[in-house]
Amino acid sequence: MSPTTATTSSPAASRTVLPTVAACCTTPSTVSDTAANELATMFKALADPARVKIIAMLLNADEVCACDFSATIGKTAATTSHHLKLLRDAGLVSTEKRGTWVWYHVVPERLAAVREALAFSS
Repeated sequence: MSPTTATTSSPAASRTVLPTVAACCTTPSTVSDTAANELATMFKALADPARVKIIAMLLNADEVCACDFSATIGKTAATTSHHLKLLRDAGLVSTEKRGTWVWYHVVPERLAAVREALAFSS
């Protein structure tokens, strides 16, 4: 749609008329500040290749022992522990301690929130 110009001589009438947005356009949905902060925390937690590998491991198993992550992601136990803590703090994983070992599980509801935030509806 191209702008049109009025042809009268008054200053108000000689302004360029701007096109109107078609009625078919919809306003994008908004996200509350709380939801945006929670999503940002989860995205930050997923913004590292080691943590993406950890989530992938958990998605392919019901649970994974903390002792099994280091070798798979190629990090030291201390670094792996740090990555697991960030995922736990973001609510993406939960833990269960059995004896001296900690077992990790993915939290499906939190990953569903990430998936929904990224969903495109046409």
